[in-house]
Amino acid sequence: MLRTVVTRLLAMIPLVFVVATATFFLGQLSGVDPAENIVGPDATAEQVAAVRAELGLDKPALVQYREWLGGVLQGDFGSSVYTKADVAESLWQALPVTLSLTVGGLLVGLVLGVPSGIWSALRAGRPSDRGVSLLATVGQAMPGFWLGLLLIFAFAIKLPWFPAVGYVPPSAGPALWFGSLVLPSISLGLIAAAAISRQTRSSMIGVLQQEYVRTALAKGLSKRRVVFKHALKNAAAPVVTVVSFQVTALLGGSIVIERLFAMPGLGSLAINAVLRRDPDVIQGFVVFTVVIVVVVNMLLDLSYAWLNPKVRSA
Repeated sequence: MLRTVVTRLLAMIPLVFVVATATFFLGQLSGVDPAENIVGPDATAEQVAAVRAELGLDKPALVQYREWLGGVLQGDFGSSVYTKADVAESLWQALPVTLSLTVGGLLVGLVLGVPSGIWSALRAGRPSDRGVSLLATVGQAMPGFWLGLLLIFAFAIKLPWFPAVGYVPPSAGPALWFGSLVLPSISLGLIAAAAISRQTRSSMIGVLQQEYVRTALAKGLSKRRVVFKHALKNAAAPVVTVVSFQVTALLGGSIVIERLFAMPGLGSLAINAVLRRDPDVIQGFVVFTVVIVVVVNMLLDLSYAWLNPKVRSA
């Protein structure tokens, strides 16, 4: 496992470097000038040039890149050209919102996906199994933002059980914090639940057909014990792989959900930065997101190694 951690951390360095470099130079090719957005359409060429010089945008692209990369290596991601807010500080402030939403969506996916997949596998071929498979297929095809709108209409407008928009930090009270996450987490997590359910069903069906499962049942062990103590652990490895993919999808999907529910997370920060062409914020967001994805996938790889002894011994 230690080798897996070290390998992942070493692989993260060139990955972050390549992604950050590509993001920087693609931004240079966008053709949008932040200085023109700041001074407005009625500004003179001299005013635009003065703002560009103040922001350092008049320097060659390679010089800007070298200065930005040097700052990043020292933990300085620059500042917003519009608000002057420190990028690193803004990212750290938005991170708890996105992580809360992502973890909430993942919990929804696991709580709904794993039990429904097991239940469907135990009834493989029956009408109930086909019904669960149909729901999973519909769930994977359902847009998260559309589901979010339905949930807002049903449980925030018609039945005012949860807030329609906004995010409440945990410091304001656990109940308020939990309530602000319910609807966006369900909107984000149902698609993940569908994918996890399908993979759990497929893995469990394959494991339940193994000889050791039949032998355990023949020896008189209860079906519940065989399923949850023996079969489920062996079927969990492919599920963990799907979960790792879903974590990345949840982080990406949170951008839309945060916008829909007016949550001040990384997604909202990134969208605002893209709309305004705020280069340091965009680049900082990309680097931050890549690091989060790599760390989360590394943790899931460790879980996979724990479940699969062959990986541990490799």
